[in-house]
Amino acid sequence: VHLAESGGGLVQAGGSLRLSCSASGTFTIKTMGWFRQPPGQEREFVAASSWSGGSTLYADSVKGRFTVSRDNTEDTVYLQMSSLKPEDTAVYYCAGGKYYHPTTSLDDYVYWGQGTRVTVSS
Repeated sequence: VHLAESGGGLVQAGGSLRLSCSASGTFTIKTMGWFRQPPGQEREFVAASSWSGGSTLYADSVKGRFTVSRDNTEDTVYLQMSSLKPEDTAVYYCAGGKYYHPTTSLDDYVYWGQGTRVTVSS
């Protein structure tokens, strides 16, 4: 399984970005998650979706602002981020999970991308 994120960059507060996660070898992936690691902090859960897209889960800090979705034809998962805040600044990672239902725990995710940096200026 190979995961590759793209779409990060510098954006002003209040702006939007869409992150993409291109996946290959996906037959073992049950869920797709997005996590982030702010500077000097631990990696934290952001959002997750079952591989079918039928079930989603969001961290309270991003609920209503971020949306996770999947393009079934291209095995690509997206994280649409709106109303961005400086505290959203982090390296964002996509991850492939081992359970059919989305979870928030890093330990439930087996495959990880290299990350894409998002910087939100005030």
